Amino acid sequence: MSVGDEVLTQLPQPLRKLAPRSRELLKFAMVGASTFLIDTVIFFALKWTVLAPKPVTAKIIAVLVATIVSYVLNREWAFRTRGGKERHHEASLYFLFSGIAIGLYAAPLWVSRYLLHLQTPHTTPLVEEIADFTSGQVLGVLLGMAFRWWAFRRWVFPAQEPETTDHPGERCNVEPFPVERAAAGRAAAGDRGDEPDGAAHGPDEERDFPRPAAG
Repeated sequence: MSVGDEVLTQLPQPLRKLAPRSRELLKFAMVGASTFLIDTVIFFALKWTVLAPKPVTAKIIAVLVATIVSYVLNREWAFRTRGGKERHHEASLYFLFSGIAIGLYAAPLWVSRYLLHLQTPHTTPLVEEIADFTSGQVLGVLLGMAFRWWAFRRWVFPAQEPETTDHPGERCNVEPFPVERAAAGRAAAGDRGDEPDGAAHGPDEERDFPRPAAG
């Protein structure tokens, strides 16, 4: 049993009926949860050490690392059954839209820090940490993931079109109905001068039989 199936068995009954219809969304959410942890750990590790005065830069680096991991997991698991593009084209689109998503991830944190000034010395260290987590790890992540879900399904991993073997102008080989077959057989027999077995001759039909000699 796969991890996704295991998760489905743990859901309440009403959600369990709906979940198979949204299996891709469930897998995407699980990938998002994994990369959210990676993003959070790297963000706070940088923010509390080498990039303490530059939290937005720390956020961007954290998102970049999480994006690389996200591509591998989405390509090989969440959207494994999708995608009709060449790998380099697919990867280019993935990182293009992920780059746009980075701006969406960082925008709430930028607003919190530089427009609302929710940072020391304008506020207490506790309020700063709560504001950073709410704006960067909640609002930013939700905004970025919603955009990525739409963009990945629409542009990066589109549904594969079913392959068709029929070509324009190609005639279908359809078996005729029995009546049509019988009519075709009679027509072919008439062209050859043959008559179907057991066919009755009319009384006035001329036949090539030898006649008895007179007298």
